[in-house]
Amino acid sequence: MNGWLVINGFLNSNKFNEIYEWLRIAFEGKGHVINVYTNIELADIDEIKDKPDFVLFWDKDIPLAKRLEKMGLRLFNSAKAIENCDNKALTYIELEGMVKMPETVIVPMTYRNIGYGNTDFVKKAADKLGLPMIIKECYGSFGQQVYLAESVDEAVKIVEETREPLIFQEFISQSRGRDIRINMVGQEAVASMIRYNESDFRANITNGGSMYNYEPNDDEIKIAKKAADILNLDFGGIDILFGDDGPLICEVNSNAHFKNIYECTGVNVAECIVEYIEKCLAG
Repeated sequence: MNGWLVINGFLNSNKFNEIYEWLRIAFEGKGHVINVYTNIELADIDEIKDKPDFVLFWDKDIPLAKRLEKMGLRLFNSAKAIENCDNKALTYIELEGMVKMPETVIVPMTYRNIGYGNTDFVKKAADKLGLPMIIKECYGSFGQQVYLAESVDEAVKIVEETREPLIFQEFISQSRGRDIRINMVGQEAVASMIRYNESDFRANITNGGSMYNYEPNDDEIKIAKKAADILNLDFGGIDILFGDDGPLICEVNSNAHFKNIYECTGVNVAECIVEYIEKCLAG
């Protein structure tokens, strides 16, 4: 196979570069050609003379992804799947009524140059969801841009200090500082771990959390598969909370980093992605 790995040209850190290298090594290790392009290099592309067999789109540049698809390229993941996962409000809309999630309120849209001058909606959300409640910026990774508001006043302050799109969510107290990460490739749960943090309500490793290998039960696998299927994901990381009545979908990541889960489980998700793309193109 001859493929492209598309990455973001503005993200230049060891955390990201290491993932790109793992992917490159995984493809080349199976005898495939993989050429790496940044979204900067592809920004002015008008046509493709030698089309690759596939594009591994490891970025969130949705307009570029849609342009490449319009040129007839097969993207893993698709532009629509990445878009719906990147925006937490869209993720909720796609999954609402299909899988169990914390009760959620989508904050009215404002403009970045205006901000939230009217915050009457905050108290209404708190009345519906209860306190404390979770406030999430719609665009954010690694548990960043996620806040826990203990009171309406605290929630209003958080809202007033950001000009980003937001959602409010019910706080699942029994899952405080604890969740399950399941890495899905195709419809297979290829690696799973529990993340936990005794000093933070977020379980993310980046925020100081810890992890251990975990074998998810049937209900947890079922909800992860269903979420991935609804979002039309080729691969991704599904974050699951522990609810009183069973698992709840917390978030879905289309470009989930997999170094931590490799260190935890010994499963190289990059190799699983290569095998999945091979099967898709063979078939």
